[in-house]
Amino acid sequence: MDKSILKLISNALKEDVGNGDVTTKAAIGKSKKAVGKFLVKADGIIAGLEIVKAVFKSVDSKVKFEIKFKDGSKVKYGDVAAIVSGKAQSLLTAERTALNFLQRMSGIATSANIYSEKVKHTKAKVIDTRKTVPGLRVLDKMAVKFGGCANHRIGLYDMFLIKDNHVEVAGSITKAVEACIKYQKKHRTKFKIEVETKNLKEVEEAIRTKANIIMLDNFEIDEMKKAVHLINGKCKVEASGGVNLDTIKEIAETGVDFISVGALTHSVKALDISLEITV
Repeated sequence: MDKSILKLISNALKEDVGNGDVTTKAAIGKSKKAVGKFLVKADGIIAGLEIVKAVFKSVDSKVKFEIKFKDGSKVKYGDVAAIVSGKAQSLLTAERTALNFLQRMSGIATSANIYSEKVKHTKAKVIDTRKTVPGLRVLDKMAVKFGGCANHRIGLYDMFLIKDNHVEVAGSITKAVEACIKYQKKHRTKFKIEVETKNLKEVEEAIRTKANIIMLDNFEIDEMKKAVHLINGKCKVEASGGVNLDTIKEIAETGVDFISVGALTHSVKALDISLEITV
């Protein structure tokens, strides 16, 4: 597992456990053994079981963890997603951190699956944004992919995305793109250049710059169709703003290539999963 994820897990455990789980230490004997079942209490997409396994192994390397479903699988009410066994103290100490990861990631994956199903009859791909919980971006974006959607840029470092504030400061879309191209040449990078536009006039300017992707920000459907026709395959097209489950089908049918949905990660409803422990 990636070192950055292991560090994330370590930090989460430090935050929760601190100097020790005093309740468990006081009430549960060191030699006591237990078995825990992760019970699914709502239909959805399971995601994060490998992360949960790593949480328990970080607390106690001797814990046994049996995964019943592959990440990205559909689960239904009553399913047992995984079984963990070992020292009761270890299970109880790791429980909350494990569930926090599993419920959040499964909630994201479930939502992503619903969105992806809405556009599967079109060429459009639903993508995420940077609207993630600080420190959890790698897991949030992992969950998005388990749900059948795709990742946009990971951060500020792997793609040029010229937004309205960049344009305001740079002076124009053209000047901002030219500056990015100059940066590319100087630093020998090959990042894609995306430009945010607010109207058809800006779309026309963005086309002339030969940007890789043009974002249509908060366009009405009719205006979006005109923009797609205007761009006519010269570059990829992303729709953004005002996207929800009621609007995404119509947006996808305009012919855009990507639809960014911030709600995938910023408005997560955790999937209901519990850990039932028995001795």
